[in-house]
Amino acid sequence: MNKKKILFAVLMLLAIIGGSLGFYRYFHATNEVSDHLLLYGNVDIRQIELAFHATGRIQKMFVQEGDTVTEGQLIALIDPSRYKAAVDKSRAQMKARQEILTRLLAGSRPEEIVAAQAKVAAAEAEFNDAEITFRRMEALVKNNSVPQQRLDNAEAAYLSAKARLNEARQNLILAQKGPRAEDIAAARAQLQADEAARALAEQELLDTKLYAPSAGTIQDRILEPGDMAFPQTPVFTLALDNPIWVRAYASETDLGKISPGMRVTVHSDSFPDKSYKGWLGFISPMAEFTPKQIETAELRSRLVYRLRIHVCNPQNELRLGMPVTAIIPLLRQPVTVAGDAGDPCEEQ
Repeated sequence: MNKKKILFAVLMLLAIIGGSLGFYRYFHATNEVSDHLLLYGNVDIRQIELAFHATGRIQKMFVQEGDTVTEGQLIALIDPSRYKAAVDKSRAQMKARQEILTRLLAGSRPEEIVAAQAKVAAAEAEFNDAEITFRRMEALVKNNSVPQQRLDNAEAAYLSAKARLNEARQNLILAQKGPRAEDIAAARAQLQADEAARALAEQELLDTKLYAPSAGTIQDRILEPGDMAFPQTPVFTLALDNPIWVRAYASETDLGKISPGMRVTVHSDSFPDKSYKGWLGFISPMAEFTPKQIETAELRSRLVYRLRIHVCNPQNELRLGMPVTAIIPLLRQPVTVAGDAGDPCEEQ
């Protein structure tokens, strides 16, 4: 019995020593500094809901679902007839206002000044005649040669002629000075308002055309020709597929190893022999629980940090929701801001 107990004790001791040695080796092996960080995530393509900035009935649509479009490509058109009429009206109003301002700036024409001078001369002649008649009637009334009524009539004619002379002289002064500065300023302000109205009308006419803001793929064609379009109603859904985003998650212990701008290599199961270049664009400042749909029950309760990895996708092989593996080299990689040292996609 004693021998058996001794043998059992020796075996237990050897088992403990072997287990400790194995744990020691495993602990050190798992804590050695690796030359890369392996992350798992999914492709998260950006989408844009494209809508007209104007209101009207859709006249033409030039792309279908699945079509690839380039930046600035015309993809749909609203009936522009009402907007063209508004542009024509605003242009005519602006032209009329421009003519008014031009006339004010030019001042009085020489012929207008000559005409004003002639009216002054006529008024002076009429005044002189009225004054002579009035003076004569004054003398005759004193001698009782004419009744008082004729003197009153001559005085009224004299005063009336004097007033017309003053009016003619003032009109001559106005003609020589030209328009008032306030009138010119008001005409300029009105012209600016008309120009703004014309620019708005022309912009509204341009808004009847819908252009692709970026290169991508038409994912959904929501409306059809004949439908009414409104700024609140999308017409197309555009998927921006280059560069694309990969949503991945890193643990707290890995945060010190990575920083925005680091180069990343992405692999997918659909194309196992290909790799895609990218760069780390965003690290969430807030921790969150690991998404339950992609992790085991044991990992669901762990806090992780969301990452956004920009990936070059020149041949549109990576699709929305596709699972991928991201590899971030950690050793001897310069830390740069994304966009420095050129666009990685140009090297793809």
